[in-house]
Amino acid sequence: MDLIIFILVVCIILYLFRSFNAFIYFMALAEILLRLLSFLSERLPFGEVTTWIRENVPSSIQALINSYSSGILNDILSWGLFICFAIFWYHTFRIFLKKK
Repeated sequence: MDLIIFILVVCIILYLFRSFNAFIYFMALAEILLRLLSFLSERLPFGEVTTWIRENVPSSIQALINSYSSGILNDILSWGLFICFAIFWYHTFRIFLKKK
């Protein structure tokens, strides 16, 4: 179910913004959000909330890829995710240098 929701949100982002940069930024923001939720679920003492997060929210996009694919498809999706993060890092670093 989480994969379907993720794909649906990616399609909506691509339809609304129609930009490769919007897709890259969405992937980075989604990864950061998933990792923050994972961190909170490990550190907070709220039983029901942390249990719900652990059961229903993947810890990262890579974990989502690993749970629904294997073999060559997993490798292709993992490298695609890596390329998205490299492009995001490049854009962020370029903005950082312009601010200087």
